[in-house]
Amino acid sequence: MSHTIKEKAKLLARIRRIKGQVEAIERALDSELGCDPVMHMLAGVRGSIAGMMAEVIEDHIRDHIIAPEQGEVASREAAEHLIDVVRSYLK
Repeated sequence: MSHTIKEKAKLLARIRRIKGQVEAIERALDSELGCDPVMHMLAGVRGSIAGMMAEVIEDHIRDHIIAPEQGEVASREAAEHLIDVVRSYLK
């Protein structure tokens, strides 16, 4: 079973929060709010999307690259390193 299916409720809740953030940006633009608050909201959405992407990629690595039965230290260390690189890239 795919990790996105196992984590479906959590991922849907997270994407719904992001949807709320985007809707807040729409309301801000519609009400002609200044650029500072809009940029702040945009940065928040960008951070939320990046965080969700990092979580999905991390789960993908853990579920599909590292086989639970594998038990090889080198593979696990390589995967952890990859997770760190991906997390730093998405920040």
